[in-house]
Amino acid sequence: MPRNIKIDGLLTKGKAMILACDQGFEHGPGDFNATNIDMEYVMDLALEGHYSAIAIQAGMAKAYYGLHYKDVPLIVKLNAKAGLPDPDPWSRQHTSVAYAAKLGAAAVGYTLYHGSRNENPQFVELGRIVEEAHEYGLPVVVWNYPRGSLVKDELGTDEIAYGARIAQELGADMIKLKYNGDKEGFKWILKCAGRAKVVISGGKREDERHFLQKLWEVMDAGAAGIAVGRNAWQHPKPFAFTRAMKDVIFEGKSADEAMKRLQGQ
Repeated sequence: MPRNIKIDGLLTKGKAMILACDQGFEHGPGDFNATNIDMEYVMDLALEGHYSAIAIQAGMAKAYYGLHYKDVPLIVKLNAKAGLPDPDPWSRQHTSVAYAAKLGAAAVGYTLYHGSRNENPQFVELGRIVEEAHEYGLPVVVWNYPRGSLVKDELGTDEIAYGARIAQELGADMIKLKYNGDKEGFKWILKCAGRAKVVISGGKREDERHFLQKLWEVMDAGAAGIAVGRNAWQHPKPFAFTRAMKDVIFEGKSADEAMKRLQGQ
């Protein structure tokens, strides 16, 4: 019988602030500089910044997730694709649930592109992963993006909501998706996600005030939190920015209040 799946291991006070660093595979080394290309730099940020979890590929987990970092719950990504253009992407599974469990994973992650002409085999793959992960007692985090030749608008509220519903019906315990700035539409997206926790994608580096305002909006709408990567470990003051995000996520502070923390006021 499947074990009782608890998502609490990825949450802090019921909310989530996940540090993601799978961009090296997905986008190439151009996202990094001489400092943050060192995975220990990112792992130190996850540990000392008290992130709810860190999401990385299996190779990085094997090389870096040792005793020193065990206090940070680990999400092992089970699939990835290179950053080459593809009108109909399919990020195929490359790591087994069993191996992720051996690495000490608290959860596994999978990227799903609905709207791709290759979506049906992805549905089958994710469905099987959910069954296997739940047998191990591991929750499944789905990176869900509408992307492919059948998608009219990757940031359309209807498209994002559809993806959230697909992920939830396939058994996702947490769904990572993009926020398009439509707060009322986001409330509908959350309803479509059912009981799955929803975190937004941090995306590319952007203006801190704008980023924190978006974070406040989704938290106010009922999101569980964020899975952030480049906006954190590319930031010149990553710990200060981490504290600012915490103010919004866990303390309910406004973007302006969080900016004061970031600016040392």
